[in-house]
Amino acid sequence: MEVHLLDAVRITLPPDANVVVVDSDADEQYTVVDTDQADGSRQAVEHLLGLGHETVWHVAGPDGSFAAQRRAAAWAETLRSHGRPVPRMLHGDWSSASGYQAGLALPDECTAVFAANDQMALGILRALRERRIAARQHVSVVGFDDVPGAASYCPPLTTIHQDFAQVGRRCVDKALRQIEGHGPEAGRTLVPTSLVVRDSTAPPAG
Repeated sequence: MEVHLLDAVRITLPPDANVVVVDSDADEQYTVVDTDQADGSRQAVEHLLGLGHETVWHVAGPDGSFAAQRRAAAWAETLRSHGRPVPRMLHGDWSSASGYQAGLALPDECTAVFAANDQMALGILRALRERRIAARQHVSVVGFDDVPGAASYCPPLTTIHQDFAQVGRRCVDKALRQIEGHGPEAGRTLVPTSLVVRDSTAPPAG
């Protein structure tokens, strides 16, 4: 059995290998399991728009990441579908340090920001504190992942929950089916995400 976690442009595997691919844009010939990245982004953006924010800024993950690409594309598409302006996208590398730099670069007119992961959201919160901008009161922040410490951020972070255990179970189940002779199930299985609302989001001030 082979279970691959890949974040590369192309994968080439022997045709007789038992393969389950996680979090990658693998060809349709492979069995792929992934978090529903696009729907998670949609939930994050629509939560902020529903609070009354005119638009939502985005701090994306690295360009080479398929997860980052899917989240960024869904962010922009959700804004367009609601007739809202799409701001200039900022980039990070998944680290809190890169989120901090992005937070320093957010313009004064920003009232809501969606970070592509919780670590970058943590850096954004630090940058806002240093800029004397109150998170929640003046800038709402949403992350993605729901890491174990997200509820202890200051303020506690509103984020998109990924069910990593369910992703793992789906991968194992599909790999076992291949070993048992059922063959690969071409296509992508998406595991749902859910919005976890905490204290880092609120209606815009004024």
